[in-house]
Amino acid sequence: MATLSKTHPGLSFLTRRRPALIAMIHVGALPGTPRAEKPVAQLAAQTVQEAKHLTDSGVDAILLENMHDVPYLNRAVGPEIVASMTAVCAAVRAATKLPLGVQVLAGANQAAIAVAQAAGCQFIRAEGFVFAHVADEGLMAQADAGPLLRYRRAIGATDIAILADIKKKHSAHAITADVDLAETARAAEFFGADGVIVTGTATGSPADPKDVAAVRKAVGVPVLVGSGVTPDNLAAFAPHAHAIIVGSYLKKDGNWRNPPDPARVQSMVKSVQSIDSKSRLRKQSNQPEFHRR
Repeated sequence: MATLSKTHPGLSFLTRRRPALIAMIHVGALPGTPRAEKPVAQLAAQTVQEAKHLTDSGVDAILLENMHDVPYLNRAVGPEIVASMTAVCAAVRAATKLPLGVQVLAGANQAAIAVAQAAGCQFIRAEGFVFAHVADEGLMAQADAGPLLRYRRAIGATDIAILADIKKKHSAHAITADVDLAETARAAEFFGADGVIVTGTATGSPADPKDVAAVRKAVGVPVLVGSGVTPDNLAAFAPHAHAIIVGSYLKKDGNWRNPPDPARVQSMVKSVQSIDSKSRLRKQSNQPEFHRR
């Protein structure tokens, strides 16, 4: 992979000669959601414990997500979710020096920026950044890039990077069937995404390595793989991905609903850290350097 000379400061941890390992923490169900059982203080303590374990295990960054808030709202969440996620993220921020990211489901990207700004996170993961699609929450009819970047500027949060999912999982993309993944990635870059995320069709389902390679050739921003990466398939993604986001594999039995499995965490960390950076660098010698839009 070409050496990073210019990239968003919130993504400075991607400058290594191997894919960065971003570990996903699925925050427990927040107050007001159908499965909520624990107060915010208890959720924060539980999340901090998980973050400390991941930090000690050697991951490169952590991404926090309100995955247990099913069924999700489409785009808009209440102030109780913003407040709760801010409290949880702030507690984690105080417990680790690792770069932190936040995602607020479903597609509540302005809420995520607000949480990140208040809690001191470095990046967010954004759904529906470009193009409309039909998600399991319903139709996401409007691309979010325009309002989101204006909101980020308005609250003085331009130091927070935006990682945009392209043709995201758990969604139907018939509306844009004539726009391929590489062109979607180019659109996300053109509209100001600081990085793009390629996924499989569902949580825990791997992306197609050929898709990741095609996106890598198409854009000059970091490319991340956002689902289904394991020690067994890591080698297929490593030549093309600047980071991998791993959640399900790190959990007991590979199920995102379960608590972390220390053995699985160690296996994933060891696999990522053992990648032959010199070999990977040779494979990427013809790739363009990143640039900041």
